[in-house]
Amino acid sequence: MAQAQAYQCRMPSVSTVPQVSPDGPRRELAVTGYTMALSWSPEFCKPREDSRAHRTQCSGDNGRFGLIVHGLWPQSASGTWPQWCSTRGRLTPQEVRANLCMMPSASLIARQWAKHGSCMVKRPDTYFKVARILWESYRIPDYDRISREDDLTAGRIREAFASANRGIPAGAVGVKLNSRGWLEEIRLCYTKRFRPTRCDASRFGASDGMKAKIWRGL
Repeated sequence: MAQAQAYQCRMPSVSTVPQVSPDGPRRELAVTGYTMALSWSPEFCKPREDSRAHRTQCSGDNGRFGLIVHGLWPQSASGTWPQWCSTRGRLTPQEVRANLCMMPSASLIARQWAKHGSCMVKRPDTYFKVARILWESYRIPDYDRISREDDLTAGRIREAFASANRGIPAGAVGVKLNSRGWLEEIRLCYTKRFRPTRCDASRFGASDGMKAKIWRGL
């Protein structure tokens, strides 16, 4: 199951909630669907192993991570997305700590609630509950083994996830590669009722035939 990707995850204590500043305008728009973004942690941590800011995720002191939840993002039919909505919901240190094995960064947790969760629900615990239900439903392919295959492509990465999760068709699985062709993220596309749906071009990402690489990090 997906939670098994957080190898031997050990949650550190949390005494405060990181402060988050908006990086764009407030957009309170009607929600028409969702994207679940799963970050490939070894690639993210490759240049950040000694970073204090990313110590929980990247130092190895709290376990080794494969895919982790980057965020659950609301979508809009307007061609953009809701963000930084007004809310009275406030994160607590206890809620941050409870989600660190799924999203191993206190700053990431605070940011995802403030930027995206605030446009979906009134309370942060509801936002993270929905994200956790989805996260714990996934079966993660053995990307360590797949990374060793010859002539690896984005389509192979996509097909592997769809095959492991029979209710999610390949068209609902986006694959984001960085400029050097390494896997950065898998994005799963949903309707407003959380039914898998075909990703649009921006979320679908790399075409099936595009060459790809997966950094194992171990």
